[in-house]
Amino acid sequence: MTTQRDSLFEPFTLGALELPNRVIMSPLTRARSSQPGDVPNDMNVEYYRQRAGAGMIIAEATQVSPQGKGYAFTPGIHSEAQVEGWKRVIDAVHQAGGRIILQLWHVGRISHPALQPDGASPVAPSAIKPEGAKTFISADSGMVDIPTPRALALEELPDIVEQFRQGAENAKRAGFDGVEVHAANGYLLDQFLKSGSNKRTDAYGGSLENRLRLPREVVQAVVDVWGADRVGVRVSPTGSFNAMVDDDPVATFGEFARALDGIGVAFIELVEDSFQGNHANGRPETVIEAIHAAFSRAYIGNGAYSADEARQRIAAGKVDLVSFGRPFIANPDLPERFRLDAPLNDWDDSTFYGGDERGYTDYPSLAEQPA
Repeated sequence: MTTQRDSLFEPFTLGALELPNRVIMSPLTRARSSQPGDVPNDMNVEYYRQRAGAGMIIAEATQVSPQGKGYAFTPGIHSEAQVEGWKRVIDAVHQAGGRIILQLWHVGRISHPALQPDGASPVAPSAIKPEGAKTFISADSGMVDIPTPRALALEELPDIVEQFRQGAENAKRAGFDGVEVHAANGYLLDQFLKSGSNKRTDAYGGSLENRLRLPREVVQAVVDVWGADRVGVRVSPTGSFNAMVDDDPVATFGEFARALDGIGVAFIELVEDSFQGNHANGRPETVIEAIHAAFSRAYIGNGAYSADEARQRIAAGKVDLVSFGRPFIANPDLPERFRLDAPLNDWDDSTFYGGDERGYTDYPSLAEQPA
């Protein structure tokens, strides 16, 4: 008698990394770094250690510079204290048998002068206010409106590339297993990619080729640090979060995928639905097909997946791996629960952002729950 293999638990070679399963922990902003300095702490060490059973952890979005910060209490990778804090997180994950990469982040216009060095305006490809977008600037501020950003001058763009390159260097010194470049969810690189937020008339805006220029330069700089087989890129072609829109996401992201294939990155992670997990019209299959046609390496699907849908789309060749967000928040042993078809803990969304251990490190594993 033979038992059918579970596709979620087939090993996978992701560039230079050997993954024991295909259940990826997606990057999750939890806003619990120590202040001052946005430094990873003991609570963060325990949180990631608990989730080391993931095929790979993509650690939360982490600002590559003070300018790249858009929310209070999010961690950085631009100071020595931050590097040392991340080392402790990485050591705990590795000792628990896991693999962890870091998501490199510059928020661009999704910030506020209260979070910027010297109270400066947030920066963007173009001075367009993201209508309806909000952030939090302190523990008791509530959500505040994003102001109109300042358009980056042409001569500032090499420094943006350098911020990502230095962030990649620091992530390597900290001991991560690789990095993911954040080019999704309405942050800086996504702002350059999409036609709705990039109205520049120089070499970095207008035509599709020009809109791709800065993201390509950033990815190449990161690859120069890490090697292509330890670098991935996150994109959200149809995402509207943070007031984003693109006139032709199939063309834009098909061409970006082709560029990334040429650079040789190990994977693309695609946010296949809106930030809120809604895909009432189904996943954006035409965009997904365009990326598959253009990109020859691993594809990670993301967005309100169940274990069964993940298995189905792996079997159909639509994804190679799947990254899970909110289920990993509430279930530190999510892969084991999927393997056993065990019930999942419910998440408490009131504890997603900021706070203490409650709703962060206190969700029970199966071993800790009564029978």
